[in-house]
Amino acid sequence: MRAEGLLAVLSAVGANGIRIIQANDDGWAEQYARSFHNGLIAAGHDAVLSAPAENKSGTGSSDAEPSPRASACQYNSCPANSGPIGRNETDPRLNWVNSYPATSMRYGIDTIGPQLWDGAAPEFAVAGPNVGSNLFLAVQFSGTVGAAVYAAKTAKIPSIAFSGASDGTIPFSDPEAPRSKVYADLATSLTNAVIDSGMPYLPEGVWLNVNFPKVEGQCTDVSQFKWVLSRINVGVFSEPDTEQCGGTRLPTETSVLDTDGCYISVSVGDANDKTTAPAEKQAVVLEKLQSILTCLP
Repeated sequence: MRAEGLLAVLSAVGANGIRIIQANDDGWAEQYARSFHNGLIAAGHDAVLSAPAENKSGTGSSDAEPSPRASACQYNSCPANSGPIGRNETDPRLNWVNSYPATSMRYGIDTIGPQLWDGAAPEFAVAGPNVGSNLFLAVQFSGTVGAAVYAAKTAKIPSIAFSGASDGTIPFSDPEAPRSKVYADLATSLTNAVIDSGMPYLPEGVWLNVNFPKVEGQCTDVSQFKWVLSRINVGVFSEPDTEQCGGTRLPTETSVLDTDGCYISVSVGDANDKTTAPAEKQAVVLEKLQSILTCLP
């Protein structure tokens, strides 16, 4: 694409807001990620997608240099023999990396994003929404979490990993599924809430692990969903959590999603070990998001 054409594309979307790098582990052509990307752009953010060329779920924090592709990308979204990285030629904000989710996040932070931002670094990182939940033990193996943790731990960029319990993969080229739109709207809403809370957006060395319930029954309207501060692991032997809802032990993500209603779990994760961050860091997030958080019944 010629330089003037690239500038025209970039000026058409995301001209305001902050610079956000986005990854996932289900593949760059998965509809959940594309819907969220569109939501970030519509909200005025300068968002760039840098995600695996194909589904790399369950690869955790694996990181390896991308290798040239021999076959077509996921959903035939790039031709065979396309090289180690590539992009949508009509929208350079959409990029694929032929490697792991954490590698995609690394390339997005170090190379792909700065190429579109005149050398500037991303100010925020998001991953997902993942197709399916990432709760408790699954957090350790999630590529979506691995991408967000790379941003928070190694690149020192505040990050959020989003996951949705409604599973089943959807090509980006299919008509937008209601569940994809709901998750995108919710993820954009929380991203905006964190950003609007001011800098520093999150405490150093943490990421937020967010799990949405299934989009079904009463939970098909964004207005019906409620945010609950939670913890990743059970915490039987852990130090007390920050005080919330009359106690010092936050509910687990699993218990939040198992509660009848449209409850979303928001956990403050420690980027060093992918478990729950200490109370003092939870307290910072609680203060930032207090206006949108609720208690379980």
